[in-house]
Amino acid sequence: MDFNYTLRYRTFDQLLEDVTIDLNTFALENMIEPQQLIKLAKKINYDLGLRLNQTKEAALDVCHGRVKLPDDFYTFNYGLMCGNFVISTGYGGAVSGTNIQEVPYVETPSTVDLCAPITVNCNTCNSNPCNHTAACPSNVGVITPVIPIAHDPANPYGNTCISPRVFMNCKGDNYELIQVVNSSQTRVYKELIPLRMKIGQGVEKGCPNLSVNAPNEGWIKGGFLFTNFQEGTVYINYQGQMEDDNGNLMVPDHDLLNEYYEYALKQRILENLYLNGEDVSQRMGLIDQRLRAARNQALSLVNTPNFKELYDIWWTNRRAQNSKYYDMFNSNTPSNAYPQNPNITRVVG
Repeated sequence: MDFNYTLRYRTFDQLLEDVTIDLNTFALENMIEPQQLIKLAKKINYDLGLRLNQTKEAALDVCHGRVKLPDDFYTFNYGLMCGNFVISTGYGGAVSGTNIQEVPYVETPSTVDLCAPITVNCNTCNSNPCNHTAACPSNVGVITPVIPIAHDPANPYGNTCISPRVFMNCKGDNYELIQVVNSSQTRVYKELIPLRMKIGQGVEKGCPNLSVNAPNEGWIKGGFLFTNFQEGTVYINYQGQMEDDNGNLMVPDHDLLNEYYEYALKQRILENLYLNGEDVSQRMGLIDQRLRAARNQALSLVNTPNFKELYDIWWTNRRAQNSKYYDMFNSNTPSNAYPQNPNITRVVG
């Protein structure tokens, strides 16, 4: 599974608005019915595959051997059982009694740039999705998104309002799981235990948990994750449904995919008008040609492997060739019982 963290999305209503602008005559006469087009947009999402779905993460607290999966859960990528964690509290945390904490000194220039990463992420402030940030002026123009170099618990993926605030953090050869519980408490899991998953609904066929040999086992059924242990915390990485937090249908917002969605909706609108007796046969012929080309372009983009996938293919082929042509010269005896000729130079691929 190619995990997708960066693709932008828009709602179905925004897509339909762009379509009705091109068909404004029919829109003004109320000849376009949105309910007839929602199922078409969902079909196109399915046609383009799971690469469109946004990759999400969550930490679930298992109670009595089961826990409800997130509402936007679609398919399971991989998961881990979380061990012990360290709680860190920030200033103003739930600390009882009176205490004095030393605040580190940071030199601030005389002219403060509100859009500098060290002060505030203006890309988040200007969008203001949860009304928690208001440090940027409202008249700021186009802001270049600030992409963090490393995961920041206070601002994961450049957005302070992402929920749930859970993500994996790479520390060299080790990984740690960071869960932001609230503004004053953060849990850091450094002990991650393998979890074996049973084959079933909602589990991606390439899931690495299917081949793990571990005593901790889980399976998905009826929107719940069941486990063979009673209590614990499970981290899951999953593909989310194509919908927002309010349940509105989402479609990708990409320059090479938008035409496929727009021409497909136009083709269905004209088809419905034709069945209702409207003379739109010539327009349908034009749209059918454009739709065919736009679909081929969209499928070509979605099915093109990225650099990581090409590297994995190259490395798999490299190991296969090494096993075929070089491993036959390696000695398989446990203690090198046969003497080697010192005059022969051994070449290992």
